[in-house]
Amino acid sequence: MAGSIGSQGPQTAGGQPRRPLIVTEDEALLDDLLRLCAAAGAEAEVSHGVPAQRGSWETAPLVLVGDDAAHRLRGTARRAGVLVVGRCLDDQAVWRRAVEIGADQVLALPDAEAWLVERIADAAESVGRALTVGVIGGRGGAGASTLACALAVTAARAGRRTMLIDADSLGGGLDVLLGGERTEGPRWPAFAQSRGRLGGSALEEALPELRGVRLLSWDRGDAVALPPEAMSSVLAAARRGGGVVVVDLPRRVGDAEAEALAQLDLGLLVVPAELRAVAAAHRVAATMGTVLDDLRAVVRGPCGAGLHSEEIARLLGIPLAGELAPETGLSSGGGVPPGSSVRGPLARFSADFWERALASGGGAAPAGRPGGGVG
Repeated sequence: MAGSIGSQGPQTAGGQPRRPLIVTEDEALLDDLLRLCAAAGAEAEVSHGVPAQRGSWETAPLVLVGDDAAHRLRGTARRAGVLVVGRCLDDQAVWRRAVEIGADQVLALPDAEAWLVERIADAAESVGRALTVGVIGGRGGAGASTLACALAVTAARAGRRTMLIDADSLGGGLDVLLGGERTEGPRWPAFAQSRGRLGGSALEEALPELRGVRLLSWDRGDAVALPPEAMSSVLAAARRGGGVVVVDLPRRVGDAEAEALAQLDLGLLVVPAELRAVAAAHRVAATMGTVLDDLRAVVRGPCGAGLHSEEIARLLGIPLAGELAPETGLSSGGGVPPGSSVRGPLARFSADFWERALASGGGAAPAGRPGGGVG
């Protein structure tokens, strides 16, 4: 017996809903899983045994198997995205059954509820998490905002879904740098009270689009203290749907900035090739390294005698992402946005960076896992 329960969920490219599959005969567990699917904005398909609808097991973006029903799925074709869900992880039989069906993880409710809502939302709404890159200046005026804009403009020009998040409230606004300060659309103050899950597609559609980039920047009003919960909600929503997300970060690390760093796949530390800049960047690298696992140096040339990009990266104790040559003709706003000149150093650096980062996965890691993996 199988059926669809819930409101119309997110759609696939072909117009069909991306519906998680729930397999359980435990009515109380089913009620809980349907509640979590509803919280994630997803419609669920329900089966009380081996799915009767042909292809459901293979095509569902996520399969939630009750610990009561795992034994019924022995011999079913193995696939990724299978989670065994119960209420107690102490029963060794649950783990054995999870291994037998090739499950990714075993989860216990209610402890894993918040994580599971995010996982369901990701599966139902997205084609995978976006590669998320943060850009940080090694000192003031290092050119981090310029590089962040160039990375976003270059990714959008290549046809990638691109979002640019301005996480520096004192930076003057990336909309100015892109020449779109008069463009209508919400800025950060509109999201300052955000909590919990935001819809990725709703966020993307609401934000202003500049040069093919969906941008979340700051307005010209008084500074707004951004709670870490708001940063978490917005970045989680931005990451859904694939493509790339670029975050322009300040050198200071408050609670909101720490939340942003925790969601990055990798960070780029922009360092002018000057001794004083290297000394300042060393302190920034030490601070960021306590939160960010993958931090790489971008050396902004020209490099002087005896101070090469490889040596600067060595002094900072982080890998070298590349050297960025000077580019003329840039303005602080209203002119040509960074990365617009296809043959310019910024665009060339950005294109090469994306090619390498996306080919290697950019150090991206799966979302944190409560419960336990069984693979």
